[in-house]
Amino acid sequence: MTSPVTSPVTSPVDQNPTAPLPASSASTQPGEGVVPQFAPVPQGRPRRRYAVVGTGHRAGMYVGALVGEHADVGEIVAWCDPNPGRMDYYDGVVGQAQGLDGAAGLPRYAPDGLEAMVAEQRVDVVVVTSLDRTHAELVDRALRAGADVVVEKPLTTDAAGCRRITTAVAETGRDLVMTFNYRYAPRNSSLREVIASGRIGQVTSVHFEWALDTVHGADYFRRWHRDKANSGGLLVHKSSHHFDLVNWWLGDVPARVYASGALRFYGDKAADERGLGERPARGTGTAGDPFSLDLTADPRLKALYLDAENHDGYVRDQDVFAPGITIEDNLAVLVDYAGGATLTYSLNAHSPWEGYRVTVNGTAGRAELEVVERGFVEVDEDGNAVLDPSATPGAATSDPLRPEGEHLTVQTHWHRTEEVAIPAGIGGHGGGDAILLKDVFRRDLRLGEDPLGRAAGHLDGVRAVAVGIAANRSLLTGQPVLVEDLGLGVDLRDGAPQAADAAAAGAPA
Repeated sequence: MTSPVTSPVTSPVDQNPTAPLPASSASTQPGEGVVPQFAPVPQGRPRRRYAVVGTGHRAGMYVGALVGEHADVGEIVAWCDPNPGRMDYYDGVVGQAQGLDGAAGLPRYAPDGLEAMVAEQRVDVVVVTSLDRTHAELVDRALRAGADVVVEKPLTTDAAGCRRITTAVAETGRDLVMTFNYRYAPRNSSLREVIASGRIGQVTSVHFEWALDTVHGADYFRRWHRDKANSGGLLVHKSSHHFDLVNWWLGDVPARVYASGALRFYGDKAADERGLGERPARGTGTAGDPFSLDLTADPRLKALYLDAENHDGYVRDQDVFAPGITIEDNLAVLVDYAGGATLTYSLNAHSPWEGYRVTVNGTAGRAELEVVERGFVEVDEDGNAVLDPSATPGAATSDPLRPEGEHLTVQTHWHRTEEVAIPAGIGGHGGGDAILLKDVFRRDLRLGEDPLGRAAGHLDGVRAVAVGIAANRSLLTGQPVLVEDLGLGVDLRDGAPQAADAAAAGAPA
């Protein structure tokens, strides 16, 4: 087996460089029981053949896994992307892992050649890490071409996409894996264990507050995500992670959704109202602006985007206060669950700190999870935001009044508060990425069932985006939306297919 590549792009911590880097990223020693046990690979078993569709930043986590820790069970055999520059980059990563002087020279296909790729390269699994709006089409085509699928969140962006995917799964019988990495973060798994244990009784309500800071949060307003037609807005692209957690914590499905929100901080209108004045069109080459991202400061982003612009014109570092932003940055959602619990959810994308708070109220008590991922955004002497203070001489690494960390507490009626120990994780996204990848690539070798049920499939993906899709519709109508009226193509409770006429009749896209 080849040695893992040490480039940042192939690290299990392959999250957006604007996101806070967790302590788990430097850890190789997870807590006891955090990582599932897997059997050795049977001698002589051939490796599964993978193709990567969508070679942007997020593909790096899967490429890194397949040239590193999981190279003994899988290999990348083809690329599929409209941008040859980005395929060049990852082909070089594979070549480096193989000990070559140059690129690996793997076959390349444009998106319209997906079916030919699956057939010609004998692809077993297609990894879909493309723009959110393309997921439904690519997943459908890959399944029907005879491959299984691993798909990044969100599953899709609208009800029509859900119907297309659920129909394809039902008609092909192929496997689809949703990569909900937050389920694997030990802090989130620990909260699920508390709820499942019955310590706080039957859950009556959940309050979930997520704060994105002015580095990470702003990044959604620089990229293709800023156009709601591409991403479904933060309620789908980002919040599907959070809604999946609540669905999973409660073991329940959403029934009715009401939402309120708007673009109140980013965008040209907000900039004019605050008198921000003339803004640079892009971050690269801009100094002294904490809202700008210079792609030349990160070799990976430079190679994937700046150096590849000439192929498709995509600009990765647009100004967050420019016209054309159609997503919201302040959101509030009320969700009634089928089992009787209510979720109140809020998302803010311009917070001075980053993290989240979850409160779960039950008939016997209350559980609270608080996570501070970045206590404040450090600005250097030139006025630029510091992405990784630990790597910047002289930069502060923590706010003493808001220290980075995580705490889970439980308090039952008539008792004092108790803290629940959270075991250490490994990798990005709260220590969940590296554990998720083991399940993605070695599920058939797992020893025993996962008592937490962390592995997710297409039904979990539909349940997660159902809240965001309903919330987006509520934003348009100002009214609560019944999830069953969306026509998602599947019953969220048991996965039974909905009748085609019921799913399509009058259902919003």
